[in-house]
Amino acid sequence: MDQNMNGRRRALQGAVGAAVAMMGVNARAQDSKDAREIRIGQSAVLSGPIAPSVTSVIKGQNMAVEEVNRKGGIGGRTLRLIVLDDAYDPKKTVENTATLIERDKVVALFGFTSTSSVAAALPLLVEKKVPLIGAYGGSPSLRAKHNPYFFTMLASYRDELVQMIRTLVSAKRTQLGLAYQNHPFGQLLLPVVEEVAREQGATLVGKVPLESSGVDAINAAHMLGTSRPQAVLLMAFGPSIVGFVKAARSYIGAPVYALSISNSKSIVTALGDEARGVAFTQVIPYPWRQTSPLTRDFAAVMARENTVIDYDHFIGYLNVRVLIEGLKRAAAGGRAVTSESLIAGMEAIGKFDLGGFPLHFGPQKHHGSSFVDLTIVGPNGRYMR
Repeated sequence: MDQNMNGRRRALQGAVGAAVAMMGVNARAQDSKDAREIRIGQSAVLSGPIAPSVTSVIKGQNMAVEEVNRKGGIGGRTLRLIVLDDAYDPKKTVENTATLIERDKVVALFGFTSTSSVAAALPLLVEKKVPLIGAYGGSPSLRAKHNPYFFTMLASYRDELVQMIRTLVSAKRTQLGLAYQNHPFGQLLLPVVEEVAREQGATLVGKVPLESSGVDAINAAHMLGTSRPQAVLLMAFGPSIVGFVKAARSYIGAPVYALSISNSKSIVTALGDEARGVAFTQVIPYPWRQTSPLTRDFAAVMARENTVIDYDHFIGYLNVRVLIEGLKRAAAGGRAVTSESLIAGMEAIGKFDLGGFPLHFGPQKHHGSSFVDLTIVGPNGRYMR
């Protein structure tokens, strides 16, 4: 594994070097002829087996963009989100990042959809002094050291694990099994899970890797079942979840707890009745109760689009809403929105209530939320709290 990881690092470093070489001086403000448009770029998983878990998130983002543009945009300027497909390939993410900065003259990158993609692109973004805002991955490894060009709007995976394991320990389920994705996402989370389990008084009685495709899901569940865990922590996303949860019913027979990133409508639909009882942490408010201005705004947008409310659309919608707050501050007084002014705008959000969703940003605080909720899938794929 170490040799594979070293090879991956060398390949990514080469991709970053090539991307930097192909780029000229970064135009931090967009061309004067495009002064009426604010461009934000995104590299996301639009193809391959992971893509169905991302589709509705992208649609939710677009709904928030369309909503702000209907209301006059950002200081009279149209917000445009340009999305390129990286097919879950970090090298392609680096290429997309270079293209978005060089060709499309974006002032920021937004909403990268995997930990490995963020890790691959950050050196290029730092080199070009262009911020990445609202990445969906919550890996603590990306947040351990302050980066002036990196902002997130959602709680970290560590925050989610604390809530998850604390809940299990309070229910006297202290003997835990762990299935983790055999990919940088899962590999980086492994020591975090071990650390949080120790802190909360739980024991990991078994650990198994799980391929992203889910091809080994039955074997993984069978192996983990031999350790007789009282609950299973599933650190994975995409199609591997479906195969593992189904196999866990037969080979483990213990409740399965998964992170918010695992929670997509496509996964719950694919599981059908076997999704019932699976617990997911959530890093955004429960959208089916319109008890706050934010959830009411979201419900109105979904009704306008004749779309059923779900977490996938909501997380994309909320993520853009936070970006919009930073853009508004960057554009205050009719100022041009540049990479530098957007960084300052995000930091200027400070302590802010986004319609019932608390945020806290500042010059040394670029990770704005620690909100975590816990839900369980009930009958007909409905989420219960």
